[in-house]
Amino acid sequence: MRRRTSLHSSGRRSDVDLAADRAWPVVASGQDRPQWYVDAAPFVFRGAVDRLVGGEGRRWRPPGTPVLSTGDTAGFWRVVEADHGARRLVLEADLRSPGSVLLHTEVTPLGETRCRVTQRVSFAPRGLLGTAYLLADLPAREAVIELVHRRLLTDLERR
Repeated sequence: MRRRTSLHSSGRRSDVDLAADRAWPVVASGQDRPQWYVDAAPFVFRGAVDRLVGGEGRRWRPPGTPVLSTGDTAGFWRVVEADHGARRLVLEADLRSPGSVLLHTEVTPLGETRCRVTQRVSFAPRGLLGTAYLLADLPAREAVIELVHRRLLTDLERR
């Protein structure tokens, strides 16, 4: 697992012994299994915190389709991009936060039976409060991406 961290984003990248076309349905899962983007412990916690401050939290169910599509909502995420050809999923958090939170996940083939899974969470602050939040949130963002990436890798191993 490789880590990438900057002030505005935190990421993880892992090579997996699974063909990209078999990994993608797990990444973009819309039904028939627990969804890492809804059920991962850090997102459950973040949804509860959001509800405490008057937000919607994680009140939306996964869409019930085989894979996510652009425009779907699941948990507190809105699907900004679901490019099935490029195997790229971009989710935007619908939370009460002083800025925009995006979660990017990509699956890249590394041959017939291997692929690379790359995930990045980014935060674009809004205003002075957003800038302060950006600085304070970095350790939490690192923990979240680590736990979420591990959760997705576990789901892929089960495949």
